[in-house]
Order: sequence, then structure tokens, then C-alpha cells
Amino acid sequence: MQTTFVGQHSSTRSPRPRFHQKTPVPPRIRPRNGAAAVSGNGAAARDKTSLAAPSEQGNGTGNRALIAALVNSRIYREYEQAFTDLTGLPVALQPVETWQLPHHGKRNENPFCSLMSQKSRTCSACLQVQERLCEKATHEPRTVACPVGLCDIAVPVRLSDKLIGFLQTGQLFRKKPGKAQFARAARLVAEWGVDVDRNVLQKAYFAGKVVTAAQQDSTVKLLAIFAQHLAIVSNQVIIQQENAEVPVIKKAKEYIREHQAEKISLGTVAKAVNMSAFYFCKMFKKAAGINFTDYLTRVRIERAQNLLLNPNLRISEIGFEVGFQSLTHYNRVFKKIAGQSPTDYRAQLLVP
Repeated sequence: MQTTFVGQHSSTRSPRPRFHQKTPVPPRIRPRNGAAAVSGNGAAARDKTSLAAPSEQGNGTGNRALIAALVNSRIYREYEQAFTDLTGLPVALQPVETWQLPHHGKRNENPFCSLMSQKSRTCSACLQVQERLCEKATHEPRTVACPVGLCDIAVPVRLSDKLIGFLQTGQLFRKKPGKAQFARAARLVAEWGVDVDRNVLQKAYFAGKVVTAAQQDSTVKLLAIFAQHLAIVSNQVIIQQENAEVPVIKKAKEYIREHQAEKISLGTVAKAVNMSAFYFCKMFKKAAGINFTDYLTRVRIERAQNLLLNPNLRISEIGFEVGFQSLTHYNRVFKKIAGQSPTDYRAQLLVP
């Protein structure tokens, strides 16, 4: 398994789009691996968003909801418990398109990494490492080393030929760190603006888990075996969900997810599924537990919440990308559903 050493990289920002009354063709914001990033949490669970197969939805809402279902399953919880007890390392099951630190707040989180989560700049550096790790691990397990010398591991979880997520562990040293390595890490921490007592920082750094090459290989094998098991469980979850959902409503939800950035209406979706608007309206609300307009709004806001995890995207870009043509309307609806403005929501994302 190859180890890649990742340094700091600057990122470019897209030009700020303007909001107009008429609907122009918006520039596409492409999350990791070209996936359409949509949150599978919160309102999605309340609205009974379907778990469509990756072949039908790519790596969007369906994958996030599928991963959420797997994380909440008994088999995963038991494996997580056994893995952390055995290795002393954290483990996480992440969807392809996530912009979250996989081990933050988890059991066995590296104490140094926990300190680093205090600043958005360090979180951004960690997210860049995670992104590069998962870009390299789409077909086989890979390891990357972050700028401070800690290694992270990702093992792909695939359903047939489709990538649905990653099993991740790490925040480990491959050999015992020395004083010179800590000095380099301390300099980086100072550049990132993390104000931590040097003695506290040193104690946290040297408390990191040291794993030999043989131990790392065994750890990867355990993750790879479980990734295969998760693929089997994933297929069972998808089959159960598909059998439970009315096909026409499933098709309607797929259409909404694919076209949510466009100006669509109830009539547009009804026509796409070959139903009258009146009958579709009644049937959709009964099956989804929410009316069409509210469902579309929540799909857009959930996608916005996911995109807000990317610190390189402007809030206005995100509003435009998810289908709002008025920044004022976007802010008002976001606050109504999420309980806070997009700016406040993003500000609290990286707070430990």
C-alpha cells in the first residue's frame, strides 16, 4: 500500500455569481470525484428520502443516506467498537462527497489532532489531506502523511463497480517521532495561528499512536474485509428500500434531485412521471409525508448545508448552485429550516 506525503496547497476561488430575476445557466460546483454533494442528515431522514442505488444516483443523496443507514446499523456499531478496542485507533465510515473531518470528536481521536481542530485554517489543511487521500483510494487502500507527520488510511467500499464510501482510520505515526519532527510540527502550528502552550502541544504530539508496518498491514486487511461485508449489507439496504417505495414517487424524487438547481415546479415533475398535477400532488404528500414545495426546498437546503462544509466556496455561490435565484430568499429559507443563517451555520461547523 503506497504512502503519499501531502503538504499545504493553496486553493482557487470561483468568481462570485450575481443573482438575477431571470434564471441563467449556473456554473457547476463539482465536489470531490465530480459527485453532487447532498447532505443525507436531518430533514432528509424526516422526509423519508429514498436510498437509491449508486448506479441510479451517482454519489449524491442516495449514497449519503445509504452510508448513514450503514453507520446506524448494529453490524457497523459492533465492528467500530471491536476495531477501536483492538487497535486503539479511531474508525469512520464516510460517504464519497463529504467535507467533514472523519475522526473529530470520536473515540480514540489523536489528542494533537483534537487540539488542531480549534482553528479553521488547520481544519482546512486536514480537509485537503482527506480529500487527496480519498482521491487516491478509489480502487485500493491508500495511506497519506499530513504536514505534521501523522498518517491516515482510507479503504474503499464498493458496491459492484460503484464507489459508495470509505472506511477510514489513522492519525497515527509509522515510527516514533523525534524532537526535530515535533519542532517542525510546532512551527506549522504557530503559522496556523493555534495558540497552545508548547508543553501541552508537545505532550499531545508524543501521545500519538505509533503503529509498525506489520500492524498497519493487519489494520488495512481488517478494514478491507469489513468493506466487503458492508457492500453486502448495502445491497440488502437498497433492496429493502426499493421494495418499500412507490416506484412513481421514487422516480419523482430522482427527478427532483437531478434538477433541483433548475427552475422546476410541481407540474414539471408531474409531467416527468406521466401523472396529472392534482393526483401527483396528493400522492406525493401521502408517500413522502411532506408537500412537493417543502420537499424541494429541503433538498436544496440540505445540499447547501453540505456545500457549506467546503471553506473554499462562497455562500452566494452555494445559494446559486442549489437553485435559489435570490440571495435574500436563500438566506430566509435557510434560516427557517436550519435555524440559523448560512453564515452562522458555516461558522459553527469547525468549532470543536
